[in-house]
This record gives sequence, C-alpha cells and structure tokens, in this order.
Amino acid sequence: MLASAQGKNLNRYIPDYVLFDLETTGISCNCDDVIEISAVKVRGGKIVDSFSSLVNPGRPIPWAASQVNNITDELVSDAPTMEEILPRFLDFFGNDILVGHNIERFDLKFLARDCRTRFGLVPGNDYVDTLRYARCRLAGLQTYRLTALAEHYGLSTSGAHRALNDCRMNQQVFERLAREPETNAAPEKLCPLCGAPMTKRRGRFGAFYGCTGYPLCRYTENIP
Repeated sequence: MLASAQGKNLNRYIPDYVLFDLETTGISCNCDDVIEISAVKVRGGKIVDSFSSLVNPGRPIPWAASQVNNITDELVSDAPTMEEILPRFLDFFGNDILVGHNIERFDLKFLARDCRTRFGLVPGNDYVDTLRYARCRLAGLQTYRLTALAEHYGLSTSGAHRALNDCRMNQQVFERLAREPETNAAPEKLCPLCGAPMTKRRGRFGAFYGCTGYPLCRYTENIP
C-alpha cells in the first residue's frame, strides 16, 4: 500500500502479516542496492505463501557483501532489476502489516527509497520490527541478532543471510516471542534511536534514562 508517509511501528503481535527481508550490496540506503528480496505471507501464525527473487543491481556486487550473503555477480546476472521486481513485491504484500528484523532502520529505508524513486510514494503499511519487539519481550540478552534469537529458541540457523531463509527463521522467532509473558512486554520507555528499552539511572547531575543497548547505542535523556 503506497502512501505519502510511512506507517507506524505497532510493536505487538498480530497473527496475519507479511514478513520480509532484503539482501543488499551494503548498509547505506543512499548508495547501496537491493540484490535479493523475499517474503512469507502468514495467516493465523502459519506461512501460507512465499515470494523470493534475486535482483540485478546493474553494477558489481562488492566482495564484502558477497562474503556475507554468498550472492555473486554471476548469480544475479539473469535476475530481474528492481524496476521489474518491485511492482510484483508490492502486489504480494498489499495492505498487510509488514514484519521483519531491524526493518525500521534498514530494510524499510531501502524499500521506501526505491518506491519513492519509482512512484513518488512510500509503503504506508504499519509494521512490527522484531528487533524492537524482542528487546521488549526478552530482557537481558547479550545480543538481539536474528541468529542469536533463533539459537535462544533452539531453531536452526542454516542458510542464514539469504533472504528467504531469514524470513522463515524470523517468522518462527516472532511466533515464539509472542508466547513470552506479558510482564516483559511493556517497558516504560523505548529508545528513539534504536528501539531498545530505556532504564532509569542516576548520575552526577541527577536521574536520567539510559538506553539498554549501550555501548552500541549511547542515547540518554534527562528526567525532569
């Protein structure tokens, strides 16, 4: 569903959704490109359909990216371009709520950029970022990487960093996160930068909120 503005982060479980994942040539939505796009459609907590395609970025894939996702220039040489695949992907997810891991800071930015470039609009679908959701449901983990969450639940991480495999893995993680006790689900305050829960701390100049994502995220906020 294309709109003038991006949808809102729901940060709660819903049983019907489309979970998606992108593989890219790098981490910058300003200068990198999508090289794989995959999704699974879920109804009542069960996968009922899937979508997956390599994408030809029209330029060489950096060696460092290929080392992560094993996608090479040869693999994408006959793949459709983003211009060709994007309308098909938009049709696949339609008006569904979108779900994905770290999509708020990564995948949605690439998707919004490519939609804005081609259509002048962005996906207006509401979404759930499972990175933020996991930080609310499972306090105190050392890392909230998707593979770490899968291992926490005893799930296979085979084929990680290929989009469709990550979608299937993430769907299982999302369903298990939804079963965690409600007492872990509602932190008082979330970090506006990374989505991690904020905790009250006391420093030399008084009380403040500090991000539990420290040291990766150093956001703080004074308490009036």
